[in-house]
Order: sequence, then C-alpha cells, then structure tokens
Amino acid sequence: MSTEVRVPTLGESVSEATVATWFKKPGDPVAADEMLCELETDKVTVEVPSPAAGTMGEIVAAEGETVGVDALLATITEGEASKSKSAPAKEAKDDKAKTAQAASGSNGDKGNTDVMVPTLGESVSEATVSTWFKKVGDSVAQDEMLCELETDKVSVEVPAPAAGTLCEILAQEGDTVQAGGKLAILSGSADGTIEPQKRPEPADEASDDKPAASGKDVEDAPSAKKAMAEKGVSRDQVQGSGRDGRVMKDDVAKAAAAATQAPAASSTPAQAPRAASPAEDAEREERVKMTRLRQTIARRLKDSQNTAAMLTTYNEVDMTEVMALRNEYKDEFNKKHGVKLGFMSFFTKACCHALKEVPEVNAEIDGTDIVYKNFVHIGIAAGTPTGLVVPVIRDADQMGFAAIEKAIAEKGARARDGKLSMAEMQGGTFTISNGGVYGSLMSSPILNPPQSGILGMHKIQQRPMVVNGEIKARPMMYLALSYDHRIVDGKGAVTFLVRVKEALEDPRRLLMDL
Repeated sequence: MSTEVRVPTLGESVSEATVATWFKKPGDPVAADEMLCELETDKVTVEVPSPAAGTMGEIVAAEGETVGVDALLATITEGEASKSKSAPAKEAKDDKAKTAQAASGSNGDKGNTDVMVPTLGESVSEATVSTWFKKVGDSVAQDEMLCELETDKVSVEVPAPAAGTLCEILAQEGDTVQAGGKLAILSGSADGTIEPQKRPEPADEASDDKPAASGKDVEDAPSAKKAMAEKGVSRDQVQGSGRDGRVMKDDVAKAAAAATQAPAASSTPAQAPRAASPAEDAEREERVKMTRLRQTIARRLKDSQNTAAMLTTYNEVDMTEVMALRNEYKDEFNKKHGVKLGFMSFFTKACCHALKEVPEVNAEIDGTDIVYKNFVHIGIAAGTPTGLVVPVIRDADQMGFAAIEKAIAEKGARARDGKLSMAEMQGGTFTISNGGVYGSLMSSPILNPPQSGILGMHKIQQRPMVVNGEIKARPMMYLALSYDHRIVDGKGAVTFLVRVKEALEDPRRLLMDL
C-alpha cells in the first residue's frame, strides 16, 4: 500500500515553493512524522514530515524544482519496499507530462512546441525572466529546466514541456512577461524525436573538454543563499554538489569549515599604491540585478513616501526608571515566566497606552474613509540575514509583560530561521523599529503602509542632563515618531510621543492607566 507525500499549505497568498533539500532517498526506511524534505518560499521554510511509516518510494519532485500547493512530492510504501512502489509516482509524472504537453499547445506530432509562462500564483500576473539555463541550438530533455522567472513573491523554474532543440528564445533575460505568454520555441516532439536545427556559430569555438556550464549559470538553492549570507562565504568559494553544479546548504557549511581551517595568507612586502584608471575600477565592480522581491520592497517604500504626507517628530526619554525596574526584577521575572525581561515590552505597553488616547495614530485611510481600529496589532521590525521583516504581535493591548516578551522572543527566533508565515507578518496597525540595537543614535523611520504611525527607538547613551538644578549623567534615548499628516495632526503626534515618554520615565503610570 502506498501513501502519497504532498506539498502542504504554504501560507496566505503563497502558492509555490522550491524543493530545497531531501533528507531521504528512495529505499530508505522512514518513520511516521520523520522529516522527508524541506521546501522554501520567499518568506518561509517548510519542513515536510512523513505521513506514514514505511519505505521511501520514488521522489517525484527533485531538489531545485518548483512545486505548487498539494503537488505530489514522493510516495511512501507502507511496510517493506516493493517493486511496484514507484507506480503512483510514474503515473504522476505521466500526468505531469500530459499536462505540460497540453499547456504548451503541442499535439504530439513532430513539429514545434511552444514554451509558455506557467501560472504564477494568486494575484500575480507578470514575472521577469531572470536566467536562461539553455541557449539557442541546445538539445533539451523533457522536464529539463529551461529558465527561471522571478515574481515579487516567488521564483518559478520553467521545465521543457517536451524533448527537442531550443530553436528560438522570445523573452530574453530581464524581459517582463505576462502569465500565459510565450517564452521560447522547441523543435521536436513529445516522444523525444528531435528535428535538428542549425545552431548559430559562436564567436569563439569552445574546447571540447570545457564544461558545458559553470556554477554561475545555475540558480543555487534558496537555503544555500541564506547560509552564504549568514556565514560570509562568497559564491566562488563553494563547490556545488546539486544538479548541474547547484549549490546546496551542505556545500556552504563545508566551504565555511574549510575557510576557517585554511592557513593565513603569507605576508608580502608593502608596495606603494598605484592609481587605478576608471576602466580598471569598472572591472572590479559587480553589477547584480535586483530581485523581484527587492524591487517590490523598494516600490512599496517609495509609494509610502509618495502617498502619505509623512512627517517625523522627535523627543527624548530618560531611561533611568525603566532600567532600574528591569534590573530589580529581571531575575525573578525570568525564573517565573521563563523569558528575559527586555526593554521592548515596556515600549510596547507604553505605545498601547498612548494609542488609546490618540486613536488616529492606530487608524488608516481607505479612500475617503478613516478606519479606526479597536485593537492594537503591534509590528516589531526585526533584522535577519535575508532582510528586514516585521512580525506582528496581535492584540498586544490585551497582553501582559510576560506574554509580550514571549511573543517577541518566539517571533524573533522564527524570523532569524526564516520560518515566519505570511499570516504572521500581516495585519499590523502600528510598528516599532529598534535601530538602537545596531548603534543608531537618530533616524526617521518610514511608514509601513497602510499604517499611519511608526515609532523609532535608538541607542541608550549617557548624556549630561539638568535634574533638580544639578547636572547629572543620565541614560537617554532619542525617540522618533513618523506619522501620516493626512490623518494625524501635529498635536496628536506630539501628544502620543509625550505619553510614551511619560510612561517610560515613570512606569507606575502604566499600572495606574494615567
């Protein structure tokens, strides 16, 4: 009896993922709930457990392939492995081939086959051609990867719908294509018969013993890119072990270990620097095209500046009382609640307190309406190796210090591991950004649309302050509130920031709701 392993739900508005790593191979025994493989999207990493105990059957989706929700990944043969364990997988592949043939417009006879843009996902209508793995004149096998497309959500690999020869590329790298558009034309037929096409003569004839493709022509696994960013390892230092030299996560770990064991470079006599020409400087530059995701981030931030009447007001807070309260109770707090007492819970509670008095900072504009939120979902900006994410703590105004600290710790860990779901980053009504952890003394945060306010925290620095007529060194922090002046007046913004300042300088006000 066979059990199918299928792609689980990937999160709101995420319809596709990339198979990053298989932990098992055909014939391996597996236990129920044992991890079989890891899938990656542009936001989260999803581990796929075994639905039953048995023997690993055929793997339908290999590492690097793009799969949709509920797509067949592999089969599990319950009990001992049998010769028929690959039958369901074979049928699935046959169905996949038939679907690809139908979508391409091929009728099975010898002739040309169109390579079309696949379905890109919910509400996604266009993509950018990022990489072609084949060039005109190359022979391709059915299901061999031809190119990769990028949307603002996911990367989509396009397989060959039939075996043949790539005779024409209609959409070049960097071109924007629509869903259902034509990418290229294959000559040949789905049965593998190839009609030879005259291949354009290259400018320089390549040597027969030269590799067909370098590692740079193959898109590396998303988990490998993340690992390289975390460990500071360049692509040139890693030898790929995946398909066509694709770099996998384990390859990065091996390269990082080898780099730490490598002997230090021998010192050479110092030489006087020579002025480089602009042409030589250009040779040392590296030009990398922005990903669709980064383009979307840039567009959203610029749209925020173009749409909102954004203004920033500043104040400073004396952190003496908060630091004293934290130092007095942090050990007892950790012992009872199992989580450290940080500053973020104080700021979150202070913001919730101030938002009750100035509700327009917690509201948003929808056309000609103002939508007031009778709840507070606080977004906590967190830096990760792959970029800035903003997980949301829902109903923070109903939570105590311990619940807030636990939520921040849990979501921060999930953010660093790349395991946040789309749902965990949506629905925020107000955002707190702590640039102080990186040493920022002063900044103007940008609004996170459609929110109308964001609080910027900064580093705590000892500064001379006048206290009761005496100059004393006090731990001070600058606060910045960026707000949408279309909905929040200057009076409301200043009042909000003053209430946050008052609550932090005298935390007892939070208890007394003052």
